[in-house]
Amino acid sequence: MGRIIFYEDRNFQGRSYETGSDCAELTSYLSRCNSCRVESGCFMVYERPNYMGHQMLVRRGEYPDNQCLMGMSTSDCIRSCRMIPMHRGPFRMRIYERENFGGQMYELMDDCDSIQDHYRMNDCQSAHVMDGHWLMYEQPHYRGRMTYLRPGEYRSMRDMGMDMRIGSIRRIMESC
Repeated sequence: MGRIIFYEDRNFQGRSYETGSDCAELTSYLSRCNSCRVESGCFMVYERPNYMGHQMLVRRGEYPDNQCLMGMSTSDCIRSCRMIPMHRGPFRMRIYERENFGGQMYELMDDCDSIQDHYRMNDCQSAHVMDGHWLMYEQPHYRGRMTYLRPGEYRSMRDMGMDMRIGSIRRIMESC
């Protein structure tokens, strides 16, 4: 299990809130959240409530301010978080060129550093995650903004608020 502590102010100051599970709205506990400390596990933190907006994977460690953590401006803060459970089994997902699982389909069981180079796929508009937890990046070689996908069907990346092209995909390993 994971454990994360959020603080109202930068550098772990002000009131704090600790959790080991998902939290859709941190402002229910703190007026704002500008730093965090991950005691154990792996979490996705989001700039908006309900797991929306810019997101970042955080592992065990200290994150004294959001600008260092997520490239946010100092007026922005973390509004929600999702705990990523450990996965020790196989990894498997299908990516599709079009929404609603249309167009070209490829099955992944491992990381892919460039969707374009490996599959000649111009875009990924839907996905089905069968096993494991995955990160989709907007640029090749695991760079740029990221989006977390857990097991389930994702019929439209655009409807999920993903206004980015997918450049690479990586498994979230148990080393979190």
